[in-house]
Amino acid sequence: MKDKRVGIIGAGPSGLAMIRAFEAFKEKGHAMPEIMCFEKQSNWGGMWNYTWRTGVGKYGEPIHGSMYKYLWSNGPKECLEFSDYSFDEHFKKPISSYPPRPVLFDYIQGRIKKSKARDYIRFDTTARWVSYDEETKKFTLILDDLKIDKTYSEEFDYLVVASGHFSTPNMPYFKGIENFPGTVIHAHDFRGADQFKGQNLLLIGSSYSAEDIGVQCYKHGAQSVTLSYRSNPIGVNWPEGIKELPLVTHFDGDTAHFKDGTTEKYDAVIMCTGYQHKFPFLPDNLRLKTKNNLYPDQLYKGVFFNDLPELIYLGMQDQYYTFNMFDAQAWVARDFIMDTYKLPKKAERRLDMDKWLERNENLQSSHDHVDFQTDYIKDLLALSDYPDFNLDKVAEMFKSWLNDKAENILTYRDKTYQSVVTGTMAAEHHTEWMDELDDSKERFLYEPEEEETIPENI
Repeated sequence: MKDKRVGIIGAGPSGLAMIRAFEAFKEKGHAMPEIMCFEKQSNWGGMWNYTWRTGVGKYGEPIHGSMYKYLWSNGPKECLEFSDYSFDEHFKKPISSYPPRPVLFDYIQGRIKKSKARDYIRFDTTARWVSYDEETKKFTLILDDLKIDKTYSEEFDYLVVASGHFSTPNMPYFKGIENFPGTVIHAHDFRGADQFKGQNLLLIGSSYSAEDIGVQCYKHGAQSVTLSYRSNPIGVNWPEGIKELPLVTHFDGDTAHFKDGTTEKYDAVIMCTGYQHKFPFLPDNLRLKTKNNLYPDQLYKGVFFNDLPELIYLGMQDQYYTFNMFDAQAWVARDFIMDTYKLPKKAERRLDMDKWLERNENLQSSHDHVDFQTDYIKDLLALSDYPDFNLDKVAEMFKSWLNDKAENILTYRDKTYQSVVTGTMAAEHHTEWMDELDDSKERFLYEPEEEETIPENI
């Protein structure tokens, strides 16, 4: 089995899921292939690995992360819980349903730290180029060790692309924006709300990042927040101080002009306009080309590159489900690599893909999206031995979460849900989310002691 070599690009949640899948296989008494994982950053965790840096990193590489201070989970943790490693097992007590970034990062690390996963990962190493030899049936991966500035290559039988798709910004142009006197950034470079305190802020886009950054800035003291949408507004019941307007048409100095004729002055503009699926290390014939959606074309079961199934993509979908979906994908990919799961012929794969693509095209509502991705994961779970969990209950939680947000965008994170892995009901957080300005793990996990009050009259 050691004859097989598997290369993994990226040590975020998807890449770590691939390593975990192989380790679970080994725990059942099976031999593992030789696996190597290459991570551009100095630590694992992908997007959850916060950095203060923007633009380029220590070694001049484009910054991967889009994480910012004060980010709290924008969906219930119960919807992303690992089926083989519960929040109860990690934290040893119930915690609330919407943890901040450091707490989720700690949870991601907890599972992988139980193993020797770090031994498989080469940090500060970036993929430069991939080629595939039709005769030898092997991939050649050219890499740069950034620390010692060394270029070298490795050969693999299978290649797993787990580099994510939330790191290359989509940055549109609006006439006159080059003369806007204030800050103009993409959400990728947003590192926290502090700098926008007291400012009138314009966010362009109606994505989850627009919703979350807008609410974060409002919470941390922005004077006003305007969200500008292209097609459809987010449409929740916004508090006074946050509003939605149609798309910007152009800028005149610090004044933005909108499609409905409205004009307003702003201090800063944040582009929440999404990301590109970008794989500069892959040649044209191996590169996934897709916009962000729930079922990218070219991928059988959302995982196997149909023209060359030995090329595996993880986590490339738009996401309601996250960690547990990456696991489900990784388990199926592992079984293919280990020859315990056989793929059908290419034409049959194409028919299966077309069925999912057609359904994806006809989705109407957010609830439809949840049901689609739920069914997709059920399809994956039927193919592997990944520990089963109640997907229908998770889908119900997602729909409840959507309703909670529509009801009150400022208080939905105060709601609690029940784990489908352990049955544990989440604890209420000791402080309401709007009043909680400290996102540290220590503050989250340990309720602050109340100061003893001394009576005025003794």
